[in-house]
Amino acid sequence: MNNERYIAALEISSSKIIGAVGRARPGGQTDVLAIESEKSDDCVHYGIIQNLEEAAARIRSVISKLESKPEVAPRKIRSVYVGLSGLSLHSVITNVDVRLPEETEITDSVLDTLRDKALTSTVDSDYEVIDAVPRSFKIGKLETTTPKGSIGQDVSATYDLIVCRREMCRNISRTLPEKLGIRSEGFIVTGMATGHILLSDEEKRLGCMLVDIGAETSTISIYRYGHLQFFATLPLGGRNITRDLTSLNMLEQRAEEIKRTSGNAIASENPPQLNLNGLKLSDVSNIIVARSEEIVTNIIETISHAGLKENDLPGGIVCIGGGSKLNGMLELIANKSNLPVRRGQLPSYVRLEDMRTSSADSIQVASILYEGATLNDAECLETPQKAEIPVTGTANAPADERTGAAGPETQMPPKPRRRGLFDRIKQGIGGYFRPDDEDDSDLY
Repeated sequence: MNNERYIAALEISSSKIIGAVGRARPGGQTDVLAIESEKSDDCVHYGIIQNLEEAAARIRSVISKLESKPEVAPRKIRSVYVGLSGLSLHSVITNVDVRLPEETEITDSVLDTLRDKALTSTVDSDYEVIDAVPRSFKIGKLETTTPKGSIGQDVSATYDLIVCRREMCRNISRTLPEKLGIRSEGFIVTGMATGHILLSDEEKRLGCMLVDIGAETSTISIYRYGHLQFFATLPLGGRNITRDLTSLNMLEQRAEEIKRTSGNAIASENPPQLNLNGLKLSDVSNIIVARSEEIVTNIIETISHAGLKENDLPGGIVCIGGGSKLNGMLELIANKSNLPVRRGQLPSYVRLEDMRTSSADSIQVASILYEGATLNDAECLETPQKAEIPVTGTANAPADERTGAAGPETQMPPKPRRRGLFDRIKQGIGGYFRPDDEDDSDLY
């Protein structure tokens, strides 16, 4: 079909590096054709690549597996959209304004000027600004969320700047283009991308909260009046529960298995008295319940930290991420918050065609794919050209492209090293939370 484009995405977290290839169709639909992943807990720490060689090897493996899929082959991945998630990601409010020569209609050009000013706000040198999300505008003294088309001379805006530690983007740049020859089509904040496709316009207008409980962090996005009002990442996730269980003299892999099969976030009225290979299930339950309540309590307290009350969010709480799949976790969040709670689901216009992956496990990378498809018209994959085989058995190329001199011996020219560079991102500002560590993975 005409105007179809193939796009690719990477989500780099401290538990997995996930890659996906999708097809952007006319009309706004995105088909997720293939998803592959590799463990990354030994080379990515809280969302920041720590070992460039190991991370490059894992990404290379993910790319190779994707390219071998029948839905993708013989196409090759030349560029990707990169999803960012990590503890240092958070929002900071900034105000900008512009005075026009005279009263005139507010156009896209004026709004672009405001956004550019927001992106270049004075910031802490340890941070980079990834995105500037508009919260509200003023035309003169009139506040509005839809400024385009209004008439005025003095225009101001409030933006939420999404910032992260500089190492996050810098180490991705050192890994993708420099070590793998794969260029970036742009950084996408995973928490923002999921909010775009999982939350309805009505939920955003009413007021709602999106919670992504990952392995080591929980990302919180709060919306009101149709716009983002607060964005932050907490240093708590499903892996905290797993590591607590290792205090019962077991390895982390075994602890994860027990948590998945026997764990529940809500305490039972009749605690289990059974033993499992010498392990008291009552001890397991106590540990899981205690840590789950801590995680949920901190998530709910984020509402007041954002300057809001629970009744300001009648749209409720939408939960995603591996940590939210723990038995009883959604029920515990509902009990603690007294708000309606639902599990996030991919919308119909993002179609998952890789049947080996569940919809719940693919939400984050599918959101990055869809966001990338709407950012620009980039084509991330290319089809290799078939070599033309001459009748004489000699390559059909000029002499200077083979050996530098005419002769029967044939040499193919060396393939040029691809050295794409990331677009330079403006400097960011100091954090609202302690950015000692970073990440937002979707495992639990």
